[in-house]
Amino acid sequence: MKSTKNEALVAESLYAVSEKIYPRIVMGYFTRLKTLSGLVLLGIYYIFPWLKWDNQQLVLFDLSARKFHFFGITFWPQDFIYLTLLLMLATFALFFFTSLAGRLWCGFACPQTIWTDAYLWMERLVEGDRPKQMKLDKAPISFRKFRIKTVKHTLWIVFALFTGFTFVGFFIPIRELTQTVIEFNLDGWSTFWILFYAFAIYGNAGWMREQVCTYMCPYARFQSAMFDKNTMIIVYDDKRGENRGSRKRNSDYKQQGLGDCIDCTMCVQVCPTGIDIRDGLQYQCISCSACIDACDNIMQKMNYSQGLIRYTTENELDGKPSYILRPNIVIYGVILLAIFIGTIFGISNRSLVELDVIRDRNSLFRETGTGLIENIYKLRVMNIDNQTHNYKVTVTGIDGLQLVKNQEIIVAPGSIMTLPVRLETEAINLKARSNTVIFKLIAQDNPELLVEEEARFLGPFN
Repeated sequence: MKSTKNEALVAESLYAVSEKIYPRIVMGYFTRLKTLSGLVLLGIYYIFPWLKWDNQQLVLFDLSARKFHFFGITFWPQDFIYLTLLLMLATFALFFFTSLAGRLWCGFACPQTIWTDAYLWMERLVEGDRPKQMKLDKAPISFRKFRIKTVKHTLWIVFALFTGFTFVGFFIPIRELTQTVIEFNLDGWSTFWILFYAFAIYGNAGWMREQVCTYMCPYARFQSAMFDKNTMIIVYDDKRGENRGSRKRNSDYKQQGLGDCIDCTMCVQVCPTGIDIRDGLQYQCISCSACIDACDNIMQKMNYSQGLIRYTTENELDGKPSYILRPNIVIYGVILLAIFIGTIFGISNRSLVELDVIRDRNSLFRETGTGLIENIYKLRVMNIDNQTHNYKVTVTGIDGLQLVKNQEIIVAPGSIMTLPVRLETEAINLKARSNTVIFKLIAQDNPELLVEEEARFLGPFN
């Protein structure tokens, strides 16, 4: 019977309906920093598609044209290596900052956090602060409640649709997209992605909120593997705070056997995930620092020292020295710096034209009717510039070497042209069985666009 009762309790805890969390408004240093971070990141998201650089959208992932515009630089599918480097850069940056300062990303830069804060702001704008929201939700259905809820959800939906529209604007030129929306001429795929992304934002930031961080985000599960006792985390100083208890402001609480924590639960009320930081480090904590500002405000009112809840390390909390420079931080930092420098160097030295020379494998060489030795090649010219260029091919390396039908090559932006060419020379000019020749491709309208490629010219044995 006892076993059955325990199993029932476990089942109830596993399948219990999640209760809505009403985070209280708090003001302080970290709250202002988080607000600034959110405004900057939302500004980047909503403004960047409207900006232009060299008459191109500042950031545009033009999938139909298979090219990506990023701050005046155009990347093509063959530049996939730079996307790989960018993903590696983001990965090691996450490792580096997590090892250094815990879930800094989650609290100040994660899209889920930023958009949830935006939805919370709209909810408070319409329904009021925490007590008013709780009172409204408990109230029976009425015209006033229906009106307030309708206004809130209308704001949420409009914001979500605009967010989805902006998202698609990163893949379709946003000015063209705007025109098609105004003319009610939006195609099916654009409509689908706008609605899909809007639904995701509305659901995740408006309804699921902390449940995304707690149950869906994998980062919450493995981030502890990157923590050590020197990682900066948000902690409650239980040595200073315990025993908890209420007291008068100017009372001698030490004589009552109390610590600095007055058990006001403000740290719990401001937490967006609804945890009690006083229970220790928990994977649900997203390091938003709201509890620090809330506690500091209470400590200031009580004339106590601030920092009962603070950013610190486990070593510092235990009275041991903390170290910023440690092996994992150095390794992550070196790798991060190397990838960053390599990416910048690769992009700044990227050639806007590429040339591949492929020998005809059907025959080593051929002797023409006039007694010349002939080799056949296939040239593959790739123009990764934003403009059409007219290229000319020249060949050096062997005396008297001639390029048969030396033609100019016109290649459109992002296009590849393949053409066969023949090289001829007299046998007396060949110094060996295999001779080095150099193909040189140069743009007629821009001499700086040139590339050289080495190949082999084969002849008979001397």
